Amino acid sequence: MATNPAAWTADANEALRLSLVRTPEDKAALSTREAYEGFHPTFTYPIFGEDEKIYGYKGLTTDLKFASGSLAQLLTISYSERLPPSAAVDDVEGTLSQFIPPGYDTDPKAFAARVEADAISFKPPGERIYSYSRPARQRGWAPSKGKDRASEPGSLENDEEEDVVEFEVYHSTWSTPGFREYHRRMQLFVLLYIEGASYIQEDEDAWEFAVLYEKRTLKKPDGTSRVTYHFVGYSTLYPFFCFPDRVRLRIAQFLILPPYQQEGHGSALYNALYQHVRRSQHVAELTVEDPAEAFEDLRDRNDLMMLRNEERFMKEAFGDEEEHPDEDTLADVIKGDIGADGGMLRQRRGMLDPPVDKAWAEAWRVELKLAGRQFNRLLEMLQLQRLDQDDARAHKAYRLQVKERLYRFNYEILAQLDKKECHQKLEETFRTVCADYQRILALVH
Repeated sequence: MATNPAAWTADANEALRLSLVRTPEDKAALSTREAYEGFHPTFTYPIFGEDEKIYGYKGLTTDLKFASGSLAQLLTISYSERLPPSAAVDDVEGTLSQFIPPGYDTDPKAFAARVEADAISFKPPGERIYSYSRPARQRGWAPSKGKDRASEPGSLENDEEEDVVEFEVYHSTWSTPGFREYHRRMQLFVLLYIEGASYIQEDEDAWEFAVLYEKRTLKKPDGTSRVTYHFVGYSTLYPFFCFPDRVRLRIAQFLILPPYQQEGHGSALYNALYQHVRRSQHVAELTVEDPAEAFEDLRDRNDLMMLRNEERFMKEAFGDEEEHPDEDTLADVIKGDIGADGGMLRQRRGMLDPPVDKAWAEAWRVELKLAGRQFNRLLEMLQLQRLDQDDARAHKAYRLQVKERLYRFNYEILAQLDKKECHQKLEETFRTVCADYQRILALVH
């Protein structure tokens, strides 16, 4: 009998070990940097309870393996000692089986055969909407070297280099053949890696999905080749009516598995969703449901880079810098249209000079299909980055513009304060927001 409960208690996050399993042939072709087996969940409280503990075992290891493409599952449980069965001893397999679909393997040999068969037969369900490629041995985030290329649906580039790995994003709905069953195998990951996540309801027909796969081409000695697909991550999306005849598409869940994190794949998946929305006539804008801080940063970085690459937007936003000779009139200088510094005078006129032209901004927001608050924040970041440190007028206009938005956004709270407290709170919030903008801008190269 147990005399020391702690000795028989395991940390569920450490005891549960996850693997994306490839065939021996496919695994042998990987570089030493590529490891897809033996990683752990971030959360297990949806499965094993708030304390994330498993009681009744010593040396407990729960291996849940997935065929890397089809996500067929193998569950094996091992331990050095176990207490006699009782109500207090946790039934590990019985608990996990409530969260994974039936039909999983418990025999490693049968699972190995399944992995081999699925490597040949598995193809992603749905429609390919986005693709890009990375060097196989240097899979880091390095678009500046020309190694990260995105393409439109149906136009995946054929790279002449041998050491290139391709990635593809596929769009599906519940009506996509085979996808409902596939989703049941992959949905466990949202519980394990997204705090507060829960399974979505299959009877809600409107759900849409975007799944990211690694596409690997293995060249054989006989000159033939084999293409395999490997699960990287996915996002769920839900449409809401947008007057008069379109929808807002909301990102509900967004996940890149740990072996693929910190390599830019989250940005690639987000850009795939955004480009999909830009092409869709029936979608008015892309929104996000209660984003985590890390996802907010990812979204901000990519939206900022998108705006910077919109040449017409940037030209309208900040205008052209034009040179003016010394004979410009003193009246022009006094008006503040241009600055006098001796020699040449420079002039910049743009719709984004603070305060922003609201009608112009709204027209661009609609065209770019961005949510209102997100678009306003992006504009404020770009304005802050371009602010002339010596231009008191521009600084004041910017401060008032941002504070007006913050006041409207936090009206219910600020309206309860007296005038002095309200001003103090707005000033504190303004400074915090500007500091965060500077942090985000520093992340965007």
